[in-house]
Amino acid sequence: MTTILLVAAVAMLALITQAGVRVIQRIHPAQGSIVEVAGAKLNVLDLGPGDAVGPPVVMIHGASSNLEIMRRSLGERLAKNHRVILIDRPGHGWSTRERLADSTPAIQGKMIDEGLQKLGLGPVVLVVHSWSGALGASMALAHPERIAALIMLAPVAYPWRGGVGWYNRLIAKPLIGPLLAYTVTLPLGIFLAARGARRVFLPQIMPDDFISTSATRLLLRPREFLANARDLVTLKDAVAEQAPRYGDIRVPTVVISGGADNSVTTNIHSRPFAKAAADVKLIVLPNVGHAIPNAVPDLVVAEIEAVIANVTRHEPAPAVIS
Repeated sequence: MTTILLVAAVAMLALITQAGVRVIQRIHPAQGSIVEVAGAKLNVLDLGPGDAVGPPVVMIHGASSNLEIMRRSLGERLAKNHRVILIDRPGHGWSTRERLADSTPAIQGKMIDEGLQKLGLGPVVLVVHSWSGALGASMALAHPERIAALIMLAPVAYPWRGGVGWYNRLIAKPLIGPLLAYTVTLPLGIFLAARGARRVFLPQIMPDDFISTSATRLLLRPREFLANARDLVTLKDAVAEQAPRYGDIRVPTVVISGGADNSVTTNIHSRPFAKAAADVKLIVLPNVGHAIPNAVPDLVVAEIEAVIANVTRHEPAPAVIS
């Protein structure tokens, strides 16, 4: 009898999850178009004038999020004067990937580079946040010809003490992870999402409408929750592998971090990266936390504008054909 009740409960939770996924996806429909690359389908949102002067701005979100995080705070403002490309990372938002194992910054950076090639883009100003700091560094090492400049916001760059949360380690395990993702993650997450997001914002206050306007609940879909957990549990080894090569990065870079960031500690990540790479402007903001795109959007936009102006001044003049 107990077994029958347990199976019935699991089946009911699975049905609730599937119904919840349909509701969430209706509330937050896909924004953008699909670009197919090896191993993934990238959801790409193209904003702003296509004939804008200067390099396009490509924006990549961090973990537990999607392109709306960058669009709402920064992308729409920049798109008034620049072409802005926002991309859901493989497995996140409305992008998909064929294999959960394709979780590292190097692999996803290769996918995004292929997507930029297919879009005919490059060099671009690459803006990355949090988890994608490691992706930006990886792309600067592997595909420097694609990047005119790199803007890193509260970036992950080095190994750190500790882990990434017991629930991520659990979800990333075979069998038990998918079982939990397809049954309890969404019902529980509906109630816990706002609490987790508030912690990331501290010491700033999370806007009341952040969860709804950022489409954060898309993360609760099983396939995305599994991908996100995998990305997080493999990140430390990935940055440990690439960090010794940061001295080879020659891409002009701006790093903006918060001195009160308790999610990605500035002294572990941003400061050492600024010393290791060749051409880095480091800005550390006292009493600012991890949510740099939301906490200081005016500063971020100003730094991106300055980088675009500098890159544009130094672009070679077009050939004159007589």
